[in-house]
Amino acid sequence: MKWRDMAAMSLGSLMKRKVRTILTVSGVVIGTCAIVVMISFGLGIRRTMDDMMKDMGDLTVIQIDNYNPSPDAQPLDDAMLEKFRRIPGVSALTPMYYADGGSVQIKSGKYVYGGQLVGVYLDSMEAFGYPLKEGSLPGENPDENTAVFGEDALYNFYNSQKKSNNMVYKQPDSSGKVPEPFVDPMSDKLEIVLNKTDEENKKPVRPVKLKCVGVLSEDWSKNPPPSYSVFLDVRYLKKLVADYNKLNGIKTDRNRAGQYEGAAVKVADIKSVPDVEKAIQAYGFNTSSMEQIRKPLEQRTRTIQMILGGLGAVSLLVAALGIANTMIMSIYERTREIGVMKVLGCVVGDIRTMFLMEAGAIG
Repeated sequence: MKWRDMAAMSLGSLMKRKVRTILTVSGVVIGTCAIVVMISFGLGIRRTMDDMMKDMGDLTVIQIDNYNPSPDAQPLDDAMLEKFRRIPGVSALTPMYYADGGSVQIKSGKYVYGGQLVGVYLDSMEAFGYPLKEGSLPGENPDENTAVFGEDALYNFYNSQKKSNNMVYKQPDSSGKVPEPFVDPMSDKLEIVLNKTDEENKKPVRPVKLKCVGVLSEDWSKNPPPSYSVFLDVRYLKKLVADYNKLNGIKTDRNRAGQYEGAAVKVADIKSVPDVEKAIQAYGFNTSSMEQIRKPLEQRTRTIQMILGGLGAVSLLVAALGIANTMIMSIYERTREIGVMKVLGCVVGDIRTMFLMEAGAIG
């Protein structure tokens, strides 16, 4: 029996029972649409979760805490940072070194900065995706007196000649206008001065010129929040703090000398984050990353996808049972026709093929 004849007989049989064929095909279409829609819902939920995680923080950044290290932790110093840098998957890193305005002061005329100073590798700021509002981020090998201000840190300047009402705040007035800060670091003259804790200290202090190259916008997903800090080269800030301690005769803990309060590691891709984090933890350090939040959410999303896919599969199974029911009824109704075809010399294989073609046409 020719294929053309079998196809013609199969289609002819379907057309004779139009209502049954239409209902069966409708069931298949509904089942297929159901599983596609359910899987799409699952993928959409996963994409929404990923976007939400990205808004909460960089998924490829690992924060290293050195405040309460484990007893077997090694010092978080430059040598340790080089070990971290050699871990496969690490694309950038920077230490975190903090100082306050009480020890190292930034001045612009009569205005003094009273906020937080953060020492980092300035040439790594671009790799960590710090948002820029004005100016530019430092390039490779920046000058040691280079600084990057956060936009809200500008409101931490106060008038040193006044004892009260000596600051402006980033709050709109009655007309809705936000007042300008006292200092514009991109245009005003800036200098660094070491503070003296004792007024009777007669040791000379020479101001050092400071150059601001950029202003960062607000981004709460970064740690520390860039808009409330002033970023300096970490080596330069450590030197300034050491000079401040020497100037005021302050003794420091030798066991903590050369160590950093923390560090941040940028990983090349999100898949490498767990391995890099385990490698850092093997040195005895506490770490945190969005991976610790993303993993449970991903497992929940995968469970939801499986449930939705299962619901769609049930619909498709019902449609498949509908096809089977239609074909079984068709065989029972056409037993005489099948017998005639056998008498005429049609082989069983051709008859089977014809019914399979009908089922395929419906599916």
